[in-house]
Amino acid sequence: MKINFLGTGTSQGIPVIGSKHPVCLSPDKKDKRLRTSLLIDWKGDHIIIDCGPDFRYQMLRSNCSKIDAILFTHEHNDHVSGLDDVRPFYFKYGTIPIYAEKRVLNSLTNRFPYIFNKVNNIPSVPSVKINVINDRFIFKNKTIIPVRAFHGKLPIFGYRFADFAYFTDVKTIEESELKKLKNLKVLVINALRIEEHKSHLNLEDAIALIQRINPKKAYLTHVSHKLGFHEEIKRSLPKNIFLSYDGLEIEIN
Repeated sequence: MKINFLGTGTSQGIPVIGSKHPVCLSPDKKDKRLRTSLLIDWKGDHIIIDCGPDFRYQMLRSNCSKIDAILFTHEHNDHVSGLDDVRPFYFKYGTIPIYAEKRVLNSLTNRFPYIFNKVNNIPSVPSVKINVINDRFIFKNKTIIPVRAFHGKLPIFGYRFADFAYFTDVKTIEESELKKLKNLKVLVINALRIEEHKSHLNLEDAIALIQRINPKKAYLTHVSHKLGFHEEIKRSLPKNIFLSYDGLEIEIN
């Protein structure tokens, strides 16, 4: 399994428009972060988790020419607004399967009615196949496990793929769901900033949760400029926890 961090930033990305914060002015490429998204190559099947406003550029930058499915964690703009940009994949390969819980799919239907309710069958509109998920499901003979988490009070999904699990925008995960995360080789989870936040894990929260889950390795994502400079934060982390960055690729055997 190969993991490509397409974007590791928050809803504003880094640099934030107009900001004079030192991290936003950093010349280090690892301090430049697009909105959070992930590409998984799992035995030749390419799975995207969330496609936000930077999705087109992320596909070009990663040289991704094929996707087999899109999974959504939740319906916020920075995670869904790139859906229309699946058109080139549709033109080349046909209908794109998307997976999300019913509430998220309803939101997408309202936001992109021309995709989900084709009145005139316009050929330039991408075609998607809706898959409502609540529990583990099979995709091309591979088991994917949604794991319930909370973004503040909003229920969202993280996902487990074999020995790998991915979360973003999490604040809490209940004990019953943590049991689904035993024996992970790699965990990816958000760490917004140093200060406490009402709907996101801060750095201290993220490290504590990682230590409870106890994966072999963990990577932090959905990072804001308020977390600090990449190189400085990287040096402060426990030895099995790493700060991700845009374009980072890892392999899980």
